[in-house]
Amino acid sequence: MSEIRAYGSWPSPIRAAHVAAAGRRFTDLAVDPAAPAGEGLYWLESRPAEAGRNTIMRRTADGGVESLLAAPTGARSAVHEYGGGAFTVHAGVVWFVDAADQAIRQRDTTGALRAVTDPAAGVNHADLQYDAVRGRLIAVVETPRGETEPRATIEAITLEGERTVIAEGHDFYASPRLSPDGSRLVWLAWSHPDMPWDATELWQAELAADGGIGAPRCLWAPADASLFGPLFDPAGRLYIVCDADDWWNIHRETATGFEALTRERAEFGQPQWVFGQSTCAFADDGTLYALATRDGIWQLGRVDTVSGAFTPLPTVADFFEHLHVLGERPVAVAANAAMPKQILAFAADGTPEVLRAGDGLPDTAVLSRPEAVTWPTADGDVAHGLFYPPASADSVGPADERPPLILKCHGGPTGATSTALDARIQYWTSRGYALLDVNYRGSTGYGRAYRGKLGGAWGIADVEDCVHGARYLAERDAIDADRVLISGSSAGGYTVLCVLTFTDIAAAGASYYGIGDLTRLMASTHKFESRYLKRLIGEEESLLVARSPLAHADRLSCPVLFLQGLRDRVVPPDQAETMARALADRGVPVAHVTFPEERHGFRDADNIVHAIEAERSFYSRVLAIPAAEPPIELTIANVDDLGASATGPRT
Repeated sequence: MSEIRAYGSWPSPIRAAHVAAAGRRFTDLAVDPAAPAGEGLYWLESRPAEAGRNTIMRRTADGGVESLLAAPTGARSAVHEYGGGAFTVHAGVVWFVDAADQAIRQRDTTGALRAVTDPAAGVNHADLQYDAVRGRLIAVVETPRGETEPRATIEAITLEGERTVIAEGHDFYASPRLSPDGSRLVWLAWSHPDMPWDATELWQAELAADGGIGAPRCLWAPADASLFGPLFDPAGRLYIVCDADDWWNIHRETATGFEALTRERAEFGQPQWVFGQSTCAFADDGTLYALATRDGIWQLGRVDTVSGAFTPLPTVADFFEHLHVLGERPVAVAANAAMPKQILAFAADGTPEVLRAGDGLPDTAVLSRPEAVTWPTADGDVAHGLFYPPASADSVGPADERPPLILKCHGGPTGATSTALDARIQYWTSRGYALLDVNYRGSTGYGRAYRGKLGGAWGIADVEDCVHGARYLAERDAIDADRVLISGSSAGGYTVLCVLTFTDIAAAGASYYGIGDLTRLMASTHKFESRYLKRLIGEEESLLVARSPLAHADRLSCPVLFLQGLRDRVVPPDQAETMARALADRGVPVAHVTFPEERHGFRDADNIVHAIEAERSFYSRVLAIPAAEPPIELTIANVDDLGASATGPRT
């Protein structure tokens, strides 16, 4: 029988270690084109237990898996800070971007490593492609220029490290892709102040068999639209995703330009925060497989290349990413609300085969299943999200009590919630918290118009959507309106601080590497996002000040937890430091936890464990929730009456 316990105090089989283990991610799937049919699958796998190192994995012919990089060597690109596309493979030889120095290294079939580019040059590489016709690499290259923004190029790089610039002049490049016969190279380009989901151009250069490179020319520059994921079919016809009709639909090349193939009210594309994303893939027989999302749910299906009809496969998963084709079977990272992200291959009838299992949760855990919700928000508009009620096999809340709510704010801010099993969410719901994963206006997955609603309104629309989401659940009698908490990272951390500063909906919050001072961020952030604020807020200094929580710290009076990596270049550490100090000086309860080796996003298992345990300790103490498990020691300034402990920030 379940025992009656206060919400938030339930004992749970889900530990912080499970959250850290779930940080083992599978990305950058690739198929060796020279491998026998049905073989040659490679991917990048993060290892939280190894300080977040990324290793390259290979599925062997007998169905086993092996790591190709011995610790401490790791593969990770630093282009745009977010990286991606960190390796490519051909005939069992792998070329990868070394995380330590950003040089390209080759791993031959014996396992021997050698540098292809100069490790001392300080040049970053991403989106590696192998040009089999000429025996060279194609890459997006980012070259530092002192105090000036780094130079972006697409380059051909011989296996001896000689470089030839193919494209230059734009601020950014992505997605270089070769036609099957190697005669055409296409890529995407864009420039400030646009982000890649605002406006991009498709370019091409013709390549001669002897290595000669034709003059680049623009193939398509649709007005007020963005392009994503160029790819060729086996016959050499070019396909690309475009949101000219408000939705990211698949288009294809014709004799006179490009035409829409699919016409779904769904998204076949994603915001290009990282390189190497793939939502469409051709089988050798010309079958086109694609991933599409609508209303927060992803589907894998076939696209009829004559009619454009999209036919979903009947699969167990409702979240997909990194689509490729292995033999004739689509393969992707897939998940659902009860299944962690793992690599699955799908038969024609949708039957999955697990190629690489993910890290699940204990069998004794009762999972909270998400409910897709939409609620009215400001300006007569609506917002979306996933609601997770508390769930436990052993505990129920008192009949006269409602659970505290955690508002979860995704980053981006163009990101989106996911229906994939999230150990972090289940960590909270299994302890008696409710959680609303908010797809505030500006999120991806609901069309370009919805994604554009944050333009000029960041710090307003996202804040309103969080406030109205909490009120909506309170009106449903699903949560305790006096115990609303809010947590978010990066851009989501900015939303956290805005909600806490400019509204009274929340009792406390946790900001993971969030933004407090927009003016200073605009002056100190990296090239990729250096003009982003102008589109999200505006160029006037008065607007930046008006929406900076630091400038209005006198309005923030509830407890705040700051968690920050000290090597973060996207949101520099002084953002959390100055905000925490301003609040502490005013007597506001504040905890400031730092991680010296972390960048933007925590990857080390010990740090992930410490961060979520610090968050639990913080909430338990500021809301006076009795803890089923002893909370970790955490210094919270200005709460001596609650018994502050003595460990302080990590150093």
